Amino acid sequence: MADFAALETNTAPPRSVDLAADFRQSGVAEILDELDSELTGLRPVKQRIRETAALLLVDRARKRLGLAHETPTLHMSFTGNPGTGKTTVALRMASLLHRLGYVRKGHLVSVTRDDLVGQYIGHTAPKTKDVLKKAMGGVLFIDEAYYLYRPDNERDYGQEAIEILLQVMENQRDDLVVILAGYADRMDKFFASNPGFRSRIAHHIDFPDYDNGELLSIAETMLARQSYIFDNEARNVMADYIDLRRRQPHFANARSIRNALDRARLRQANRLFEQAKGPIDTEELSTIRAEDIRASRVFANGVPDSVRETP
Repeated sequence: MADFAALETNTAPPRSVDLAADFRQSGVAEILDELDSELTGLRPVKQRIRETAALLLVDRARKRLGLAHETPTLHMSFTGNPGTGKTTVALRMASLLHRLGYVRKGHLVSVTRDDLVGQYIGHTAPKTKDVLKKAMGGVLFIDEAYYLYRPDNERDYGQEAIEILLQVMENQRDDLVVILAGYADRMDKFFASNPGFRSRIAHHIDFPDYDNGELLSIAETMLARQSYIFDNEARNVMADYIDLRRRQPHFANARSIRNALDRARLRQANRLFEQAKGPIDTEELSTIRAEDIRASRVFANGVPDSVRETP
């Protein structure tokens, strides 16, 4: 009897948990710090990620204490314009879910319609199932998910992919998290046309556009990662560029900034070759000057809205 009592005591659940200690030991703080360092701004997005982490930590604590437990639905919708960090956040979310034990592997599989939908009868199911097999144990990120549904095309096979996805999202939600992403208005129409998706998505996160100051900070961070800097005048010209470029069509937030910097580096390289008459020091090789940015077509004729520059 004494041995049985000792065994019962040893196997009884604890009466309390230290959530702060759990947070430190889980490694979640590192992931959140990575998000802060990698992505400028996006405060509401980061707050939602922190809230999700808190939910999962509490859910895990309840399980340890022997309280009623049911794995929360973690499928998500990320809405926002291009270049607002949706893929980066999805990657960090996969790591967070793995750290907390909600997915086995923590990898991210990123796909679009073409990866899931076939072009002829019998082609879609194996394509979709193959993608799902690769994503199991991690996160499946479907960009521009609304293209799966094309009601105007009777011969479209997207509905078949949707039905397979819905079944897996419901039956294997403890081994796969699906994140649907795209423009907010199109995602609203997609959910309205596919209520099965809406009922399975528990977390809707909107990614706001960056403001001018945030985009300038992003530009400086991107340059720093490649060991470049703006000189003072170039920084001011880049601020003007951002203000003008945001008013043009096809602006894609951080993507457009990255492309602009690639073109500035190209102009800098050509300038150095044309002007160099001897050895060039590290500072000159690493500095983007105002002329490298001002040569952009965005500044042409001083009429930014009439200019079309590929984002």
